[in-house]
Amino acid sequence: MNKQAANTTFRLLPLRDFRSTRVMLRPSAIEAIASKPSVRALSGHSFASLPTEEDKIPHFLCSVSQTAKRKMRNSHVLLLPFPAQGHVNPLMHFARRIANLGSKVTFVNTDFNLRRVLSAMGGRSDPTGSCVNLVSIPDGMDPEDDRTDIGKLCEAMLITMPKKLQDLIEDINKNHPITCIVVDGCMGWAREVADKLGIQVAMFWPASAAIFGQLASIPNLIRDGCIDSDGYSIKKQMIQISPSGPIFDTDNLAWKIGNAYSQKGFFKYIERVMEDSQLIEWQLCNSIHELEAEVFSFAPKLLPIGPLLAGYDTGNSGAQFWPEDSSCLKWLDQQPSQSVIYVAFGSFTIFDQSQLQELALGLKLTNKPFLWVVRPGTSTQESNLNEFEDSHGKIISWAPQQKVLSHPAIACFVSHCGWNSTIEGVSNGVPFLCWPYFADQFFNKSYICDVWKIGLGLEKDEKGIITKEEFKQKVELLLGDKIIRKKALELKQIAENNIGEGGQSSTNFSNFIKWVDA
Repeated sequence: MNKQAANTTFRLLPLRDFRSTRVMLRPSAIEAIASKPSVRALSGHSFASLPTEEDKIPHFLCSVSQTAKRKMRNSHVLLLPFPAQGHVNPLMHFARRIANLGSKVTFVNTDFNLRRVLSAMGGRSDPTGSCVNLVSIPDGMDPEDDRTDIGKLCEAMLITMPKKLQDLIEDINKNHPITCIVVDGCMGWAREVADKLGIQVAMFWPASAAIFGQLASIPNLIRDGCIDSDGYSIKKQMIQISPSGPIFDTDNLAWKIGNAYSQKGFFKYIERVMEDSQLIEWQLCNSIHELEAEVFSFAPKLLPIGPLLAGYDTGNSGAQFWPEDSSCLKWLDQQPSQSVIYVAFGSFTIFDQSQLQELALGLKLTNKPFLWVVRPGTSTQESNLNEFEDSHGKIISWAPQQKVLSHPAIACFVSHCGWNSTIEGVSNGVPFLCWPYFADQFFNKSYICDVWKIGLGLEKDEKGIITKEEFKQKVELLLGDKIIRKKALELKQIAENNIGEGGQSSTNFSNFIKWVDA
């Protein structure tokens, strides 16, 4: 058990609880299953020329260039991600894989996010010539509304998006009917739209299988008195959903994002979409069987098809909300092998000024080259970090992360432990220094440090700050630990085996493509 759990109640959530949670259905849902035809599924990886419209986004955006010679299929797959960077990214990699195999693919962003994607692309087209049609629908919020308020965003989506999605699909069906819809697990409400239109549906889960298990176990957490019916913690406990799995803390549950009102709104939304998602026959997950073998053993419907990585693609993926700064790759070329500390905290993390400065000083103390991604809005205040960007370091606003992590100059990854970053780091054999911020990131840290043992965690002091001394010490410990590096390289090989010919993820993907085409 980790240090965090030392003075805390600890319990195991039995595996049978997770199984039983997966079949707790509303009477209306049972009737829906009994009356619907059998469901098929899908999978993905490929892309298209992007439209060059600037601000005005029409109801349907579709690229017109298709120069790649591919075996054309009759299937038309529509994919719907939850409107956050960490969800759009893996689902787009999935979409590109499907399109590369010859299926017509339509990718649905919100209007707000499609503008961001097009802006980040700068009007450039994808050199592969494959096709992913980009379309958008409203999310129900006003342009000036704060979309980092997840609870408010989810409430607005449930009111607006189901009807808008149905209208969009009916419009598309006039020319090339949708044959399969792939919904993000956090957009499970779209199952009812698919059922209403008589379209087969698959669910794609962009996070770990274990987090799917945690969310599926919400009824058990309420029953056992860990949380109340609004998702608030009743008592602090450290819980595992499997005997050798990661530990999660009831103070850091996946829906604990933002203020109390936002948390409640997000929790109610998660309850709803998880119930819908579990009714979907085919469930796919961006994970690797060996990483979560025990979880997959009691969630047999959830099939791993990961890692889905940007490294499979050429050019810009069409999934980024900020422009990627590829100048860092040339800078990395000039650095010694396994020398660079890569620091990136994803799309949501926000630091106050004192913590940001402490991190900068910690990087300087290591006396090692560093590549630091400081996303616009990373700090609560405007920060001038130029003084820290000397001959040893480079600071950029957004990185082509898969290309960075695969570079031989990278020594370790200082990460917020979002699942995309976790999978990318694992797939490249890079040791982690873990600095989780919210949601499933604490869970992923437990995987990295306690289960897979390929990284170390950073500890806050009594003021809640990760000090420069703590940072320097952990970097030195991590880079000097040959066992951690060896384990990281072993997991890299496992990831490669899974997506190679005959690998489990590759086989699952191929089987779903056959079902889509049937």
